[in-house]
Amino acid sequence: MNFDDLLDLFQQRIPAHPWAQISLYVLALVVIAAIAQWLVARVVGRIVYRVLSLSGNRTWAAALMRHRIYRRLGYAIFLAVITLGISEVPNLGHFSQGIERLAHSGTWISVFLMLSGLLGAWQTVFSGSRRAQTRSIKGYVQVAQLALWLICGVLVLSILIDRSPLWMLSGIGALSAVVLLVFKDTLLSLVASTQLTSNDMLRIGDWIEMPQSNADGYVVDIALHTVKVKNWDNTVTTVPTYKLFSESYRNYRHMFESGARRIKRTLRIDATSVRFLEDDEIHALMRFRLLHDYLEIKQAQVEQANRSLAESENDRVNRRRLTNVGTFRAYGIAYLRAHPEIHHDLLLNLRMMEPDSQGIPIEVYCFTTLTGWTDYERIQGDIFDHLLAILPELGLRLYQSPSGADLSGLRANPVLGGQHAAMAVAAADAGMERAPGNENRAA
Repeated sequence: MNFDDLLDLFQQRIPAHPWAQISLYVLALVVIAAIAQWLVARVVGRIVYRVLSLSGNRTWAAALMRHRIYRRLGYAIFLAVITLGISEVPNLGHFSQGIERLAHSGTWISVFLMLSGLLGAWQTVFSGSRRAQTRSIKGYVQVAQLALWLICGVLVLSILIDRSPLWMLSGIGALSAVVLLVFKDTLLSLVASTQLTSNDMLRIGDWIEMPQSNADGYVVDIALHTVKVKNWDNTVTTVPTYKLFSESYRNYRHMFESGARRIKRTLRIDATSVRFLEDDEIHALMRFRLLHDYLEIKQAQVEQANRSLAESENDRVNRRRLTNVGTFRAYGIAYLRAHPEIHHDLLLNLRMMEPDSQGIPIEVYCFTTLTGWTDYERIQGDIFDHLLAILPELGLRLYQSPSGADLSGLRANPVLGGQHAAMAVAAADAGMERAPGNENRAA
């Protein structure tokens, strides 16, 4: 018995009722499509997994399984078989064309789902590499996925309405204004993400500070539309990507890469404690190892300058003398230069700034050799602990506003309290008498 005889026998056994024929053909078509799907999703999937694993690409093999590439390919095969075989089912009439279009559209949707999964697998593999510690391709992957779905939408719609895809694309030109309005944020984010990545303006792991968005911490994710920043209090701030391109923010990456972190902080000296140093005080300060050479050189310069004055200029008011605040600045610079954790190749200085109502600001400007936050704060704390503790040795006081304990101490001692109160009243009266416009009252 040949094949033609088997075909004739099969046709003789087909039921004569139309619905029975439709059911039998549809069942056979579904069975064939399911077998094809199983072969692709199971057999081909396992073969590809084995090949990738044996070739050393185990991460790719796991990523393809995780993103269901084989299963989506199986769906595409199933729907493709339905698309090709539905026209062979008898007695369907115009329903055959509708089912064919739906199956054809589903086939392309499954194909584009598979391609989107491939992009997701690429991102997963890249995230496990060393380059992913500083760079992110998530924005590019999202742009590619968006482009795929736009193409898929045009293709599926053209299949359903039985029109050419070119006809659909020609209609998009007329709707360009609407498209730009709808996808405004996406287009802005696309441009910003491209600029941030291509110009190396932002990386995963960068410490950024953006006060206008309440972001102060490390970048943990860079996507097409958003950038996630993990703040110091373990909260996460989500910043739109285009804001990081259009607005200013501070990135501390270059500071960490340079190996130096700046200290810029001021000490406020009480102006009433600034005075000239006496000779015995200068001799006593010679015991400071960091001041010995400075005082010897400076004292020699002062004596030479004073010897050049005329005999009539022997008054101490007209002679050159050292001050305690100038000596303190020299000591601070010497102390920083001798500190083992201060960067000596970068700018180092103690400068006196403009005095104000809160004393005389002395700014410490230098760079530490360690950039970690805890190390930086430890070094900075040690430096200012020492400088604050050395002030009394030079006859200086730190400016500090009176506190409640100071005022309560005056009230607790009635004698001192009365004296200070009387002095304050007298000073206030004298100040009012000397003030401009109070001549008549003083008279």
